[in-house]
Amino acid sequence: QVQLVESGGGSVEVGHSLRLSCAAQGVTFSNHTMAWFRMTPGKEREFVMAIRWSHPDPFSSLAERGRFTMTKDDASNSVYLQMNNLGPEDTAVYYCALGRPYYGLGLGPQYYSYWGQGIQVTVSA
Repeated sequence: QVQLVESGGGSVEVGHSLRLSCAAQGVTFSNHTMAWFRMTPGKEREFVMAIRWSHPDPFSSLAERGRFTMTKDDASNSVYLQMNNLGPEDTAVYYCALGRPYYGLGLGPQYYSYWGQGIQVTVSA
């Protein structure tokens, strides 16, 4: 059974950093694109960043480029999202997502088969 377990969220002040972790269980994710999404009340789930199974460099949405970094550790079946210079607009529930095997980059949630439980990130002034 595939499970994605997120950790590392919390409350920080504007300008601070957080590092989210996602550990995959029940799957070897070296052949899967991994992604982070986030969601705020009343909005659709929003793509943040992904690492394709075939390409080591992460792809990010325009808003997070330069502030967020995503890394992957195949040995531990984990991905990480380093978020720097956080602002109130980054407040959301963040989700880790696992794509279908050998599938490329998908920016919509429909391209991902498994999801973590979500983890809250709150940024206050």
